[in-house]
Amino acid sequence: MTNTNIDINDKIGETLYDVAIVGGGLAGLSLSIQAAKAGYKTILMEKEQYPFHRVCGEYISLESFNFIESLGLPISQMNLPLIKKLEVSAPGGNVIHHNLPLGGIGISRFTIDNELAKIAKREGVVLLENNKVNAVSYEENMFVITHAEGSIRSKVAIGAFGKRSNLDIKWKRHFVLQRSNKLNNYIGVKYHIITDQPADTISLHNFENGYCGISRIEDDKYCLCYLTTADNLRKNGNSFKSLERNVLGKNPRLKEIFSRTRFLFEDPVVISHISFEKKSLVENHILMCGDAAGMITSICGNGMSMAMHAGKIAFDYIHRFLQNEISRNEMELGYEKAWNKAFAKRLKAGRFVQAFFGRHWKADLFIKIIKPFPKFISYLIRQTHGKPF
Repeated sequence: MTNTNIDINDKIGETLYDVAIVGGGLAGLSLSIQAAKAGYKTILMEKEQYPFHRVCGEYISLESFNFIESLGLPISQMNLPLIKKLEVSAPGGNVIHHNLPLGGIGISRFTIDNELAKIAKREGVVLLENNKVNAVSYEENMFVITHAEGSIRSKVAIGAFGKRSNLDIKWKRHFVLQRSNKLNNYIGVKYHIITDQPADTISLHNFENGYCGISRIEDDKYCLCYLTTADNLRKNGNSFKSLERNVLGKNPRLKEIFSRTRFLFEDPVVISHISFEKKSLVENHILMCGDAAGMITSICGNGMSMAMHAGKIAFDYIHRFLQNEISRNEMELGYEKAWNKAFAKRLKAGRFVQAFFGRHWKADLFIKIIKPFPKFISYLIRQTHGKPF
């Protein structure tokens, strides 16, 4: 079933939109709400049906608190867990405990995406669910977007379709063409669980060729999400249970957690072909947003806040373009510059820390070295978290 908030007799394919967004994650949803509130005719196309689960760490740092509320989602009234502490363990069991200077909240993508989708519809966004986009072309200063139900035209197009899509392959984006290597051959695995970890703590546990994050979300549940290589899974007979027992279980903290945890999913939510390769921010005049612009390492703080921040940055330039204050070229260059200013150092810091994770001896040595220096730990946390926007 496809939901829209326009009359059934309105022929979508004949409508000219100001803003067309491909992908309904946090970047796409937040951008669509901003555009609709500003009075722009906006359409968002999502291949799934809300609500649904996504692979994600499901922790949002408080840098995005005010922005989320400005979109119309009253998270201050949702009784969400406040996360103020960080726990990091090495494969050998060495552990760091530290306060999070800014802190964050826990909320599942199942909930926040669905609530933002409802807000988008109320604000007038044409939301097409269960609708896969097959092609986006730029012709005579206009975009033609072909989807499962026809085609539409738009003045501005945004790619907010996540980590890897059929469009990435069709456009032969650089990261898609790379051979399998340590940056582009990851899988992500997520469960919702019941466990007894402190509600105010987000933990990050290392294991060979990967790491696992655990934090509380709504309704007394926890999100357990881990990232590892496809090769790790293959070596364990493509069995997640074997992978968790034979690889994750070598970390004493993870072994303990898995032994006393009740899993709420019969099977995990999984995504493959995750790439941390650098991605272009503009493709054929299409602005890339969220993971389509660059996969965020878990150690960068959180991709949820960064995706919404990118949506805010993109809208600022789209608005100026649609108001004829800047040219299309100025919009694209301005967005690239602002995106890099907001995230480039943060991504670099995250990749620096990530280089020490996922390898037994490196992670153990790294944690052993920095553990006596809490000020340095605070510095690293600040480098990988943003400021309120």
